Amino acid sequence: MTVLPHPSTPVHPMPVPRMSAPPPVEPGLLSRALEVAGRLANDAAEVIIATAGRDRRCGEPENGPPGAEYKANPFDWVTDTDRTLERHTRRVLAAEFPGIPVVGEEYGADPGVAGAEYRWVVDPVDGTANYVAGLPWCAYSLALVDSSGPVVGVIADPNRAQIYAAARGRGVRSNGVPVRIAPRTSPSGGLVCAEQVTEPLLRRAAAAHTGIRVLGSAALAVAQVALGHAVAAVLDSYHEWDVAGALGLALEAGAVVVDRDGRANPLPAGGLLVAVPGVLDEVFGWWRASG
Repeated sequence: MTVLPHPSTPVHPMPVPRMSAPPPVEPGLLSRALEVAGRLANDAAEVIIATAGRDRRCGEPENGPPGAEYKANPFDWVTDTDRTLERHTRRVLAAEFPGIPVVGEEYGADPGVAGAEYRWVVDPVDGTANYVAGLPWCAYSLALVDSSGPVVGVIADPNRAQIYAAARGRGVRSNGVPVRIAPRTSPSGGLVCAEQVTEPLLRRAAAAHTGIRVLGSAALAVAQVALGHAVAAVLDSYHEWDVAGALGLALEAGAVVVDRDGRANPLPAGGLLVAVPGVLDEVFGWWRASG
């Protein structure tokens, strides 16, 4: 009789992918970028807390918060807060870093971004549907990126009064306190954050006694791995601005980031898995099986 492997057991163990060491960044630029990004994140946190769920009413866009409307569909919200925070971010960055273009969710990419050595990537409110509803799970995300991935990543988590910040080679801090993920050998008993869930992924995770959480912010989903709250995060659909800042946190905290083919990639497009190294193989198997 042929015995099939348990769905949570990898058939062919996969060595932990290793990324090539990214190039160093001039220390003065790194320090200044981290300081300015942290200041902008604090500004954003204050605005988000002051306005989240304000005058919320159910129904069409005209019955939502002031300035709220939807883009592609009634769940794809944009608000005055999104626009105001992105404009403020762009003004500050243009003054502080005049040679570095910005890519943002609401106003697109500055001219010249394709050939630039660095670019800023901003999502003024990641988890806008939660923000509109007054659900306390949304974030401001800002990253400085080069051809090797995130250089600086800063996430404001307003509802927990936390600023998470990372810079290449300098580690991660949560409100100034250093953070490093703890090693694990199994996802059992842990949580995997996702934004879309398939039945095979749910089934395999359940068989391994692992929980799946879908909470509505790609940035915060990835950040939970960096902070040690989740063993992995799986994302199938996202934009660069959703994840760039949080991937900076994850990489500096010691997580592994791979694309759909299992290759190490600091900023994948088209699907990504962020994991504590010891659980990468198993969670990748679930993700691959889920299509």
